Amino acid sequence: MSERTALYEGKAKIIYAGPQDGTLIQYFKDDATAFNAQKKDVITGKGVLNNHISEHIMLRLAEAGITTHFIERLSEREQLVRALEIIPVEVVVRNIAAGSYARRYGIEDGTPMEEPLVELFYKSDELNDPLCTEEIAVRLGWAKRWEIAAMSEQALVVNDYLRAFWSDLGIDLVDFKLEFGRDDGRVVLADEITPDGSRLWERGTGRHFDKDVFRKDLGDLTETYRALHARIFGEGSG
Repeated sequence: MSERTALYEGKAKIIYAGPQDGTLIQYFKDDATAFNAQKKDVITGKGVLNNHISEHIMLRLAEAGITTHFIERLSEREQLVRALEIIPVEVVVRNIAAGSYARRYGIEDGTPMEEPLVELFYKSDELNDPLCTEEIAVRLGWAKRWEIAAMSEQALVVNDYLRAFWSDLGIDLVDFKLEFGRDDGRVVLADEITPDGSRLWERGTGRHFDKDVFRKDLGDLTETYRALHARIFGEGSG
C-alpha cells in the first residue's frame, strides 16, 4: 500500500488509482468516526468486515437489476470499482424515526413511518453535511434535477430490497445513506453499503448492529460487526 498514491482519503476508506483506465481501488480502513469526526478511534478488523459485507450486498443488488460501481473484491480490504464523478448529495432513506431526524423534529426514537422518507444532504465535512432540498441542490449546481429524481427513485428501490434482505435475518432496516456518481449520462450507485452507514436493529430486542454501538458506547464495535457478518453468511446465530 505504501507505494501507491492516494487519490482521496475519507473517514473510513482510501481511494487509489485502479489497474485499468476507468477503475479505482477502494481500501477499507479500521478507523471509526462519529459526530463529524469529533469522536474517533481505530477498531481492529472493521475494514475487513465492512469490505465483505459491502461486497455481498452490492452483488445482491446487481442481481436485482441495480447498477453499482462495484466490480470485484481484490483482497480482504480492497475492492475494484468503476471510477465515477461523485455527486455531492447524499441520499438518506428512513423507515423508522431515529438519530438526527428524531432530534430535529422531537420524535421518539423507534417511531415507525407510514412510508419510507427520502432526505437529501450536501456532502461536506466542513459544513457538517447539512440537510438540503432538491431546489437547493439544483440551484447551487450540486446536481441536476433529473439526477436528484433518479437518485431518489433508485434509493427507494434499494430500500425495498434491503428491507427484505435484513428482515430475513431478523433485523429491521431503520435508515441508511447512499451515494451516487455520474457515468456516461446515467446515475450509478457508488461508495459502500455497510453498518457504518445504516441503522440496523434486531427485531424484538432492539439490539444495534450498526455504528451507533460506537457512537453511544453500547459495546464492542468489532464484535458487533462480526456478529452481523456471521448472521449474513450463516456462520452461527450471531
